[in-house]
Amino acid sequence: MRAQSISVGSATTSAWIPVDTNKNPFNIGFGVTISTAVLTYKVQHTFDNVQDSTVTAVAFDHPDVTGETTNQDGNYAFPVRAIRLNVTAYTSGSAVLTLIQAG
Repeated sequence: MRAQSISVGSATTSAWIPVDTNKNPFNIGFGVTISTAVLTYKVQHTFDNVQDSTVTAVAFDHPDVTGETTNQDGNYAFPVRAIRLNVTAYTSGSAVLTLIQAG
């Protein structure tokens, strides 16, 4: 998977970024950068197939990147189906989530 990025500039969730569960190793590194922003965010993942329009994905918070207000990075060592950015409080600016998957 080539690097993928998604930007959020309001109090909302981004679209899900599906990842390849068949990669070996699965490992995904991610970073969130904020640009002159006053906001709070968290990174979330799901085990549901977000590419199936009949499925309502259940979101789980990343254990280390939640309630953040500054640039952060993290990883997923074990398979998940998709990852997104959730801006929970917003005053100004934007946040960008970038994913890179090994394999």
